[in-house]
Amino acid sequence: MRRSTPLALFFLPLVLAAGGCEFDPSDWGDSNRYREDFSYDFKLAQGGRLEVESFNGSIEVVGWDSDSVQVRGTKSASRQEVVRDLSIDAAGDPGVVRLRVSRPVPNCRCGVSFSIKVPRKTRIERADTSNASVRIESIEASAHVKTSNGSIKIWDVSGDLEATTSNASIEAEKLSGSAVLRTSNGRIHGEGIRGGLEARTSNSSIDVTVSEADPARPIILNSSNGSITLNLSTWKGNEVRANTSNSSINLRLPESLNARVHATTSNGSINTDYEVTSSHFSKTLLEGKIGNGGQLLDLQTSNGSIRISKR
Repeated sequence: MRRSTPLALFFLPLVLAAGGCEFDPSDWGDSNRYREDFSYDFKLAQGGRLEVESFNGSIEVVGWDSDSVQVRGTKSASRQEVVRDLSIDAAGDPGVVRLRVSRPVPNCRCGVSFSIKVPRKTRIERADTSNASVRIESIEASAHVKTSNGSIKIWDVSGDLEATTSNASIEAEKLSGSAVLRTSNGRIHGEGIRGGLEARTSNSSIDVTVSEADPARPIILNSSNGSITLNLSTWKGNEVRANTSNSSINLRLPESLNARVHATTSNGSINTDYEVTSSHFSKTLLEGKIGNGGQLLDLQTSNGSIRISKR
């Protein structure tokens, strides 16, 4: 009996030839098969800036008590020649240090990871990567970080923070400033937050503890198909906006407060430990005042319960 050969085997060489390239199975191999370490050192004044742009590799930035920037990292790829051709543009002066990785070929199985120590008051102007994690620690200045398909971990940052990822979690602890945390399909968890807070995700939960909110800024929490839990250690009269779907909203607030409440759900229930002077109160709608009234607690979900409880 004759065996037939799949047509794809005949067409594959033609496709590769038409594309002007040779087939190399190692292109589909382990992207960490070949590795090469590198290092740079720069002087940077307190209050200087750091910019990092990479891909397929983690970024770690830690503040230390020094006037220098220490850069250590690793290039990796599925082929030795790709590691060699991975280009890192590294430049620095007392005002700014810039690190930028260029792809040697499109869609290479390659990447670059960074471990960086900087003076504590360095502004993290940009720390961008993809398909890997980002960690920022012990920074006394603002920070802007971005990745995709990788988690973000922030610890002890005193300054405005913007952190964005997708398909992964964000964890933040000991923040002082205005924090904007955005992801999708990933959990957001925060503790010891002081200042403003905006947290947005989808298909996952938000669980944050705000030690001392900025009274001039609203607290904004937005999810879909994920629960929202907010713990407020002190009451500063903030507006609170919490919105999700198909899940619950839980607020734990100080015993004494003045606020207005608008809480609504469908196919769920609303409960509160506070005495509310209400204009509308039913199983799925609560409108009224706690104490003397004040800023609005705007809580909205569907197919989930809402609970406002005392700490």
